[in-house]
Amino acid sequence: MTNKIEISSIIKKRTLGLSFVLGAASLAFAQQKVNVSGKIVDQQNNAVPYASVTFSNKANKLFSDAALTDEKGAYQLQLSPGNYDISIEAIDFKKSMLNKQISAAGNLGNFTVISESSSTNGKTQDIEGVTITAASTKPYRVELDKKVYDPSTDIISKGGNLQDVLTNVPSVSVDTDGTVSMRGNSNVKFLINGKPSALLGIDSGANALQSIPADQIERIEVITNPSSKFEASGTAGILNIILKKSKGMGFNGSVVGSLGYLPTTSLNTNLSWKKGDWTWFLNGGGGYRKGEGKSDSDTRFFDPLTLATTRYFEQNSRNKSESNNYNATAGFNVDLTEKTSFNLSGMIRNFSSNSDNKVDNINYDAARVLNSYSQTTALGNSSNLSLQGDVGLDHKFNDKGHNISLSLSLQNSNNKSTEDSKEYNQSVFEYGTLGNNNTVNKSVIGKVDYELPLGEKSKLEAGYRIDKNTNDYDFLNSETDLSLKYGIVDAYSGNTVYDETINAGYAQFKSKFDKLGYQLGLRAENSNINIEYQSLSGNTSNKKKDYTGFFPSVFLSYDLEGDRNDQLLLNYSRRINRPRSWFLIPYPTSLANRQNLFRGNEDLNPSYVDSFELGYAVQKKKFTINPTLYYRKTTDDVKFVLLSQSIGSDVLVTSPYNVGNQANYGLDLNLTADLFPWYKIMASADLYGYKSEGSYFDPSRMQTPLSFDGSGFSTRIRLTNSFKIDKTLNMQLQGFYRGGEKTASSTSKDMYVLNFGANKTIWKNNGTIAFNIQDILGTRGRNTTSLGPGYERDSYMRWSPRTFNISLTYRFKQGEKIDAPKKKKDINANSQGADDQGPPM
Repeated sequence: MTNKIEISSIIKKRTLGLSFVLGAASLAFAQQKVNVSGKIVDQQNNAVPYASVTFSNKANKLFSDAALTDEKGAYQLQLSPGNYDISIEAIDFKKSMLNKQISAAGNLGNFTVISESSSTNGKTQDIEGVTITAASTKPYRVELDKKVYDPSTDIISKGGNLQDVLTNVPSVSVDTDGTVSMRGNSNVKFLINGKPSALLGIDSGANALQSIPADQIERIEVITNPSSKFEASGTAGILNIILKKSKGMGFNGSVVGSLGYLPTTSLNTNLSWKKGDWTWFLNGGGGYRKGEGKSDSDTRFFDPLTLATTRYFEQNSRNKSESNNYNATAGFNVDLTEKTSFNLSGMIRNFSSNSDNKVDNINYDAARVLNSYSQTTALGNSSNLSLQGDVGLDHKFNDKGHNISLSLSLQNSNNKSTEDSKEYNQSVFEYGTLGNNNTVNKSVIGKVDYELPLGEKSKLEAGYRIDKNTNDYDFLNSETDLSLKYGIVDAYSGNTVYDETINAGYAQFKSKFDKLGYQLGLRAENSNINIEYQSLSGNTSNKKKDYTGFFPSVFLSYDLEGDRNDQLLLNYSRRINRPRSWFLIPYPTSLANRQNLFRGNEDLNPSYVDSFELGYAVQKKKFTINPTLYYRKTTDDVKFVLLSQSIGSDVLVTSPYNVGNQANYGLDLNLTADLFPWYKIMASADLYGYKSEGSYFDPSRMQTPLSFDGSGFSTRIRLTNSFKIDKTLNMQLQGFYRGGEKTASSTSKDMYVLNFGANKTIWKNNGTIAFNIQDILGTRGRNTTSLGPGYERDSYMRWSPRTFNISLTYRFKQGEKIDAPKKKKDINANSQGADDQGPPM
């Protein structure tokens, strides 16, 4: 008993002792900080309210802190004793800097800042003035080798996704089926923060675009003529999606929820925490989307010699779909030293969908008398799970731009899909197919980029990149026999492994001589591709491709009257269009619509493009004008050939082939203007034409060669009108017009779309409520007439009906209380793009 009492006494004494030590340590730590106060005034000694005062500890960044002055210009905070660089920024005042040794609590007195409009150049109390620009947010600006679009001013896409944002980007258009094109060319390369990303999947698609919330996008770089620094693929150009990054000390974030019709729902958040050298971030969310679409076609078959009609075939398709998606990205960035930083991040993305497609198949004779009728139903489901890890190291050799950057990205994407199709004749089941597809994509991307300034106006850039991609496709297709029993179709099933390694190196030099700026670059890429096919019966084949290409680029700019805001721009680049992996699979991968099949071509070769641009950029305070003339020459151009499976067959097969050459030319005009304080416009027009030459002939399915010789011209025009109703309410009305277009094998009719959006800031600018209507008039559809040997097809497709969306955004930004405001916050502008947080992937 005595021992227990002694042990209990010892525990109590030690507990009390530990509590005393911890308490003393806490008190000592608390005493390290001292109360500091002061006041910010102007040259007339008037108080400057809401100025940002930042104290940066020169010995330890963890001791740095900041405060915001109140209505009387006063501030106070607690600081550890030490030497501090003090930065003061206020609306309509020059940025001011000074140094102060803080050793004890007290009032630092008045710090004077100089008005931005002041004509004096003197110093006040050792404060050095630095002029800062306080221009309002512009949605569009032109740089030497790219154009930059800021979606923060776009009301119509709020609460939406990347696909919605892209419909408003100059020089970019989104078709009714989600296909993205630039200047009429759909061979667009997508990047996330400068590199391929599993957020979009290794092979981009409309579903991937819909899984990235608009709220996570800071800006979009439109690179119509990429320099040698960028990978050479993507003949139409590159769309580089820059996600939001942390910009404020402390904890920052936003939450966005949206609800729409058909319906659609989404909930997304961006969170970050920044303290000293460390920045942590987490963003992500998910959503549900329901869709409806329709596609109608009427095909007339005729005798190629007499042109007499032989029969008609009509298809009417109605599609309903449901999809769910979520994505999350987490990671950190840390400054290892003042000149070296390290970042690490991980991402997961999941997308799943179900579809229900009904197709009416109607056959008529030459007199349009009904011969037969059947209905095909196709139930499909798919799921995609993508993972990505990124690691990077950035080092600055000095503060003059001498840098090196290393990065490694690992990506894995697994896609599974099934499709059950049945055909009924007068409600009697007479034919069925069942398809299963499992695709695994793996990718490793390593990069090294080096920058070396040479003097004040010149810079040398060089780098190396390796891309290792492996796509493994497993297809298993079955169909019923005469007794309606399912059996595997060997010709439509098998395994394909596509293995690709691309090694690339580049060097480019940029400089400026008087008014002339130039950038010269050269990129070399070696592509090594191995494709293995194996059928279920054991038949195998192997295809190897190895080619090296050199891709120069030249960018010239000339400052008119010495003003960089008034420039002439001339550039040239050479690009490559490598066939997508599934374009090389030499068998149909789906039997769901047996009248319309797609078959790849293992002999498909890359196309090469020489691209020229001549532009003029005027960027003033109230307006921006950027007309660009462009010309592209494509050799070994890829055309999609639509042919009967055999002479007289009802089955039409689409396959890609290298057919001749094509030249594209046009005028790309972009304009932004602040016409009145309450009215702004952003307009874009693409007037483009083409001329192609070449033919294709397959004697087993054709009687005469199919010519692709021809020329055509079309237009695309977009006008966005922004109205400021009051200090908290904005509205936008947008019109889009796509002119008719004629090619050698098809003719499409013109189309126009009208959209509307409105938003209102609430909760002292911490919240935004937005509403938009897409396709007010219900005119978003495509009418096309296709021509081929022995047939003529009229078709209409409408991807989705009129949609409505309402979203609510809430922002909590501790960083706003710490970081200096660069300008007076315009509640009406709702420029949240510079404040919301996101990952530096």
